[in-house]
Amino acid sequence: MDNSLWLVVAAVLALAVAACAAVLLVRVFRARRLLRDSGVPLQSKALFWTAVIYTVSPVDLLPDPVYLDDVGVLLVALRALHAAAARSGADRKELPG
Repeated sequence: MDNSLWLVVAAVLALAVAACAAVLLVRVFRARRLLRDSGVPLQSKALFWTAVIYTVSPVDLLPDPVYLDDVGVLLVALRALHAAAARSGADRKELPG
């Protein structure tokens, strides 16, 4: 393959990663509502903030041009936060009046 094809592939991959990062950023900002909810356990909130700190810290498992570890940690924390919020919402619905 010639160099121009590699540049096109790299540009497409960079745009795909940037799009995923933008979607993830929107999901993080939407999670603020869950962080203020008193029914969500403190452990889930702490896991989320730990993931955010890991994402912005310079210490990574993989070198910085590869953001797979950052994205993975943040996605796991968001999923745990949403699951905890769903469980707490279900628990509140079961409580009488």
